[in-house]
Amino acid sequence: MKKHLYKFETTLWLFVKAVLYLSMMAAFIKILGRESIGLTRLSRMLGVTILTFVVVGLLFLSVYGKYDVGRRKSKPIIYSLTLTVICADIVTYLQLMIMRTNTPDVNQFRLNSLGLLGIAMVVQILIIIFFAYAGNWLFFKFHRPEKCCVITSSQDSLDEIVFAIKRYQKQYEIASVLDYHSDKIKRCIRDVETVFIYDVPVEARTDIMRWSYKYKVNVYFNPEIEDIMELNAKQYSLDDMYLLNKNVKALTMEQRIMKRLLDIVLSLIFGVITLPLWLGGMIAVKMHDGGPVLFKQERATINGRRFQVYKLRTMKQNVENYSATKGDDRITKPGLFLRKTRIDELPQLWNVLKGDMTFVGPRPEMIKNVETYTEELPEFKYRLRMKAGLTGLAQIAGKYNTSPKDKLIMDMMYIEQFSILRDIQLIFQTVIVLLKADSSTEAFDKKKRHCEYRFEKWEKDKKER
Repeated sequence: MKKHLYKFETTLWLFVKAVLYLSMMAAFIKILGRESIGLTRLSRMLGVTILTFVVVGLLFLSVYGKYDVGRRKSKPIIYSLTLTVICADIVTYLQLMIMRTNTPDVNQFRLNSLGLLGIAMVVQILIIIFFAYAGNWLFFKFHRPEKCCVITSSQDSLDEIVFAIKRYQKQYEIASVLDYHSDKIKRCIRDVETVFIYDVPVEARTDIMRWSYKYKVNVYFNPEIEDIMELNAKQYSLDDMYLLNKNVKALTMEQRIMKRLLDIVLSLIFGVITLPLWLGGMIAVKMHDGGPVLFKQERATINGRRFQVYKLRTMKQNVENYSATKGDDRITKPGLFLRKTRIDELPQLWNVLKGDMTFVGPRPEMIKNVETYTEELPEFKYRLRMKAGLTGLAQIAGKYNTSPKDKLIMDMMYIEQFSILRDIQLIFQTVIVLLKADSSTEAFDKKKRHCEYRFEKWEKDKKER
């Protein structure tokens, strides 16, 4: 039975996705159709509504992520599809209300059927939850975990990568762990389905990747600066030579102007919208201990320039200033809530409006951290090639306690792939951070990530001894 399903697996998942997306659209049309007779029969209103829902839905699927069971857990899929369908519903609903306005007069425009819209969203979310859990259940019913080999350079690196792999136990099963110097690597690769290469020098990684390609084995590896340059390079033909060209340049004048205009508009809009949250947060901080409501700290931005970042105070007064840790007793009770909801970050909209920060960019680090990270990782200074941001790729894909190197890689990927459309996409994706339980506000855990696997440094003459 499984063998037959494997042959038609692509078709099966295309069918499941089609049923899911059509079910969500049908729920919207069926429920809103109770007060919009044009949705109950073949009409221009029905056609335009379907077209709007499909186009907007596809647009936001590219922003938040698709129905990719087997690769992502059920909750992230639910978050992504829920945000997608809510955005599609709102845009389609507004279009529907415009079409229901018979008189060409803006004063005649009404937002009717809001209750039905809410019911439609609830039904759609229930559909998404069912398909997410059922889809992953079905996928892993026919797919066993991939047999993996982990190739790394130290016990610390092994602890980090195994900690990440273990969160996806249904996808991966670790079969062996090797030092990248080992002469057993080639034989190991032939016996597994997937290879994880972590914290391995680029020179040594090249051979491992070539062997993996030869034996048709999946490869996961953490990128270095060289990989980012190659990833963003363009194809170029020089006479009869095929080359990759990477221009390392700053933002153009047009890009800087557009980015600054976007910052001003968004900081004003979000400043007005979130004003009640500002006031509520300030009142909560003041009532708790009577201290100052704002916290100011020196941070680094473009070219290492220093500025004062503003936040709602979440810690006790007159305490030592360093990065928060898990169970940190310096954080006040209101501070816990403000950090979890990220309301404490809202005063940074003033930093954006002033021009100290940008809406999307590398997160501004504390000066002490910048100095420490740069000493350990000289390339860390490269992230200062762009103005510090309120949100960004590292804040969305990473966490508060993401390693400096991983933060650097994500920030460099953003800098090298910069575009205004990419900024807009990341702004929409920031909503996901607020939904995740393990969001980017997660503090540094004092306990190191130890795994049960022991890293054994390879020695050529070890076998002989």
